[in-house]
Amino acid sequence: MIKKLLALVLVSGLKVSSLYGQTTFAGLEHLFTTPKQYQAIYTASKPVIDGDINDPAWQSVSWTEQFTDIEGDKRPKPTWTTRVKMVWSDSALFIAAELDEPHVWATLKQHDEIIYYDNDFEVFIDPDQDTHHYFEIEVNSINTIFDLLLPKPYRNGGDAMISWHVDKLRSAVKVNGTLNNPADIDKGWTVEMAIPFWALTIGNNRTVPVDGTLWRINFSRVEWDTDIQNGKYVKRKDANGRNLPEHNWVWSPQGVINMHYPERWGYLQFVHTISSGSIVLPYSEQQKHYLWLIYYRQKQYHEKYGKYAAHVSDLQFISNQVIIDKQINKLHIEATTHQFMGTIQGQDKILWCINQDGFVQKNPQTH
Repeated sequence: MIKKLLALVLVSGLKVSSLYGQTTFAGLEHLFTTPKQYQAIYTASKPVIDGDINDPAWQSVSWTEQFTDIEGDKRPKPTWTTRVKMVWSDSALFIAAELDEPHVWATLKQHDEIIYYDNDFEVFIDPDQDTHHYFEIEVNSINTIFDLLLPKPYRNGGDAMISWHVDKLRSAVKVNGTLNNPADIDKGWTVEMAIPFWALTIGNNRTVPVDGTLWRINFSRVEWDTDIQNGKYVKRKDANGRNLPEHNWVWSPQGVINMHYPERWGYLQFVHTISSGSIVLPYSEQQKHYLWLIYYRQKQYHEKYGKYAAHVSDLQFISNQVIIDKQINKLHIEATTHQFMGTIQGQDKILWCINQDGFVQKNPQTH
C-alpha cells in the first residue's frame, strides 16, 4: 500500500500527492494557490526616503509582479497598475511602491484614521510566520499613516492594537500630477518606507533578518470608484445610495476578500545575492499546507455540528498519512467542543501544530 501511495506524488508548487489533490482539497482550492515570492537584496546604500523612487539605490532592484485582484484570476484584472520593490539593510526593510492613478485624491490627515476610506497602499508583515502578532501599515497619497498590531486575525476574535506604532517609521509620498484636482489627469503616486526591524520585535525575540531569512508579507491597494461632481471627487453609489464596494488589488492573491489570512501572504526572503529560480522553501512549508487544510475543514465542521472533529477521517481525509516529497507524514487531531490541535509529523520527527485560532508552532518530538 505504501509503494502505491508513493507512486501518486504530484509535481506541483507544493508537491502534494494527487490522491489528496483530487479529494481532500476539493472546494478549498482557492485557499491553496501558490503564494508569490520575492528576494530582497541587501544594500549598503540606503534609499533616501522622499517618495522619489528614481533614487539610485532603487535602479537595479527588480519589481514585483503587477498587482492582481484579491480573489485572484476569477476576478477582472485591476484597472490601474501597482508594483513594489524591496531592499534591506542591517537596520530596516525598505519598500518602494508605484501606483498608476489618473486621479490622485486623499482626504484623511490624522494619524490612525481609517485610511482605507481613502485610496491607499497597505503593507502586511508576519516575521515569524505563525499568523499571530503581525503588523499592518496603511498610507494614503498625502502620507497619512495608519499602523496597527494584530495579536491574532479578526476571524479568530483578534482585536487590532491601534495604539501601537511602528517606532521610527519613515515614509514619504510623491504625487506624479496634482492632488485633489479633478480638472487634470495625473500619472499616479509613489511611496517609500523604511521600517526598522527592531520596531517589529515582540517580547525578547528580536526581529532582525540574516541572509536567507523568510518572512510572510503582502501588499494591498484599496481603490474606490469615484465620479466628479461640482469639481470634487465623490464615491460612486449604488441604486440605494450606498458607496460601491472598494476594489482590493494585491501582490499575492488571497483567494478570499480578506487580507487577514496571513497564511495566504507571499514569501519575502532576505538575501545578499539574488538566486535564479524560485525560493527553496523549507520542507515544513509543505507540511503546513495540510495543517491549514485541517484548520479550514475544522471550521466548516464546527459550523455544521457545533463542535470540532476528533478524527481526520471526519474531515474528508482518506487516511491519517499523507505523502509529501515521497515522505510519509502522519496527521493527528485532538479536539473538544471549542478547541482543537491538529498536528503533522514527518520523518524528521518534528511535530508541527495548528490550533483553533490558526496559531502555528513547532514542537520537537521528545520520544
